[in-house]
Amino acid sequence: MYSGSITPILRIFDIDVAHNFYMEYLGFHIDWQHKFADNFPLYLQISKGDCIIHLSEHFGDASPHSAIRIYWENLDALHTELIQKDYKYAKPQVEKTDWETLELSITDPFSNRLIFWEDA
Repeated sequence: MYSGSITPILRIFDIDVAHNFYMEYLGFHIDWQHKFADNFPLYLQISKGDCIIHLSEHFGDASPHSAIRIYWENLDALHTELIQKDYKYAKPQVEKTDWETLELSITDPFSNRLIFWEDA
C-alpha cells in the first residue's frame, strides 16, 4: 500500500506580509502561484527542501489559527539560520519535549503555528 505526502493549506490575508515571513525569513521559495483574475485571491505553493506548503487568500480554503508539524532534519541548523536573520517578530528557540523530540515553534503573521521537529 502506498500513501502520498500531505500538503497543508494555510490561510493568509496579505501576500506582502506572507512573502516577508515565508520567503525572506523562513527561506521558502515560490514554486507556482494562481489567480483566476486580477481582483481575485492568490493561491500559491511554496517549498524549502522536501517541505511543501500551500498558502491561500481564498475565503473558504482554510482557517487561520491552524497548526502543522514539519519534520526537519538538523533543527539546530534551521534555528541558527533563523536567529541570524534577526526577524523582528519572532525569536524562536529549540525546546526538548517530554516526548523526546526537539521542537522549534513559530507563529506566522496570520496566527498559523508551524512546529519544526526532530527526534531528540
